[in-house]
Amino acid sequence: MTTNAAPPPAPEHWQPTWFSAAQPVWDDGWVLPLGMPTTLRDVTLRQPLRSSLGGRRLRIVVSNAYGSTPLVLGAMALRKADAPLARAVRFQGQDGVVVAPGAQAVSDPLALPIGAGERLEVDLHLPEATTTAGFHWDAQEQTLILQGNAVGRREATVLQAVTTRAFVSGLWVDSARPPATVVAIGDSITDGNGSSPGLDQRWPDHLARRLAPRGIAVLNAGIAGNRLLRGGWGESALARFERDVLGHPGVRAVVVLLGTNDIGFPGGPFAPAEPPATLDELTRALRQLVAQAHVRGVRVVAGTVPPFERALEGTPLQGHYSPRKEALRQALNAWIRNAGAFDAVADFDAVLRDPAHPARLAPALDSGDHLHPGDAGYRRMAEAIDLDAPLGAPAGGARP
Repeated sequence: MTTNAAPPPAPEHWQPTWFSAAQPVWDDGWVLPLGMPTTLRDVTLRQPLRSSLGGRRLRIVVSNAYGSTPLVLGAMALRKADAPLARAVRFQGQDGVVVAPGAQAVSDPLALPIGAGERLEVDLHLPEATTTAGFHWDAQEQTLILQGNAVGRREATVLQAVTTRAFVSGLWVDSARPPATVVAIGDSITDGNGSSPGLDQRWPDHLARRLAPRGIAVLNAGIAGNRLLRGGWGESALARFERDVLGHPGVRAVVVLLGTNDIGFPGGPFAPAEPPATLDELTRALRQLVAQAHVRGVRVVAGTVPPFERALEGTPLQGHYSPRKEALRQALNAWIRNAGAFDAVADFDAVLRDPAHPARLAPALDSGDHLHPGDAGYRRMAEAIDLDAPLGAPAGGARP
């Protein structure tokens, strides 16, 4: 017997393709300024982002992480960076949405084809007094705070230009196949401090360009000041690993670059009374990250800690480096290379160090502060990652 029944529809898949890790705001007592008002009212935030993969439709994720009151979003729109007109972003068919404290909201699908590496601008209007949340410090981008409801309008009064982000935390695109995602977790070196703002020169950006032809998205979960063991500018990597890494759809691998601040902060301006970290503490924390990843079938690529002699020298923030801290960095890197704890190792130290003075960044790869690479250094870091590392056999084979 024949039938004219239509074939079942292809399954719908949503691929995360951009991410901004949230951190709590801080008060005036912290070493560095927040760089953004803590309360916003009747303003529009215009924020750029870059999609690591393309798709025919997209969704925006709005975050009220660390918010203590509901987030009232009045209107939202999105445009391609070079397009004259913006498209309205809606939630359950409505122009706005209310996001509970600590929660997030996912928009309706928007039919707007975009390509891998394409840059977008997102506008969101905050009609009521709103406490800044879903916050990300020093995003290597320029956020414009515009007067009133300027959603979708090219001409608007700019009240302030800042380098922080707020509320917009994710971009998803539709995909014909299940999502495949690599997450980079780390500190300001992963976040791209020292790279050219607005030009997508962080090492995860370069890795995204390398993996895009394979249909794999790269999400940057770096937060400046992040540490393995302790908080400070945000929760520790151990505390946020489930949310910022394992919680994304389709995670195949995580690239971990942590330890610089665990080593550098104690005794310096960021943690003057804190005791030094130990090698045992750091290796146990890294093994715990591996254990959490492997039980979820996620591979772990570990990066060695880059050199930082003379870090922030001549500034009020110097104190990151000492011979004792250098000895701990060397010991940690030796363990990362040789312990067999990871599915793969990316030897960032080897590709960034000055051959004539291995405790320092090579001058051509240094952003100038002797702690963060510049654009050329970040490109070199991405090139040090074997592209087969995120695509290998299921995790779990590394020694415990």
